[in-house]
Amino acid sequence: MDNQYTFDEAFSEFARAKPGSQPPSYIRDHRKRLRDRFVNGGTDAVADYELLELVLFRAIPRQDVKPIAHRLIKAFGDFSGAVSAPRERLAAINGVGDAIVTELKVVEAAAHRLARSKVIHRQAISGWDALVDYCRTTMAHRETEQFRILFLDRKNVLIADEEQARGTVDHVPVYPREVVKRALELNASAIILVHNHPSGDPTPSDADITVTRLIEDAARALSITLHDHLIIGSADEFSFRSSGYL
Repeated sequence: MDNQYTFDEAFSEFARAKPGSQPPSYIRDHRKRLRDRFVNGGTDAVADYELLELVLFRAIPRQDVKPIAHRLIKAFGDFSGAVSAPRERLAAINGVGDAIVTELKVVEAAAHRLARSKVIHRQAISGWDALVDYCRTTMAHRETEQFRILFLDRKNVLIADEEQARGTVDHVPVYPREVVKRALELNASAIILVHNHPSGDPTPSDADITVTRLIEDAARALSITLHDHLIIGSADEFSFRSSGYL
């Protein structure tokens, strides 16, 4: 029909619209329906790409963001992978500019802050599940290895969480002397070691086992307890304590 108003025509008209103009009705209606579904049903009511759309609405207020959301999911696997992806890899995705990268990094930072607030200055051993969740949130999607130390006081309250070292995709340099030195500086009575395996498999390597034993020996000599060493994978974690290595 000559007077048929197609999607492509609607989009072309929208693309020519002046900055500050309202998006066409099909975009407004879609955004309202998606927001309503999220408000009424929570995260279980929306797929990962739709949750990304909700985030991208803020970065791109007058454009259909669904194709970009799908590209992000295809590139990084899921919502968490997209939010946690490095800035340079995000920027390489078609349609992803500075505004989107910033919005995603704000979401990532908020997730890290929220997870950290549930463990810092709290009893670590009795709140073990929250502690593991925090480690997963901050480390599971990293593309290079990171070694962190959680410092605890005499009551096993988490007093500090610090990055000790960063490495490559399969190696991070760790020096036992530096670990115990920092524990003494913070007057910590116990520590928990945490690092990630970008491969996704949390199984410890021979090097992981060796450095854990060296740190345990150095800590014991100074009356510092090594509670555990956690290796964070993409979907699971490995505990040296529960696996009998400590």
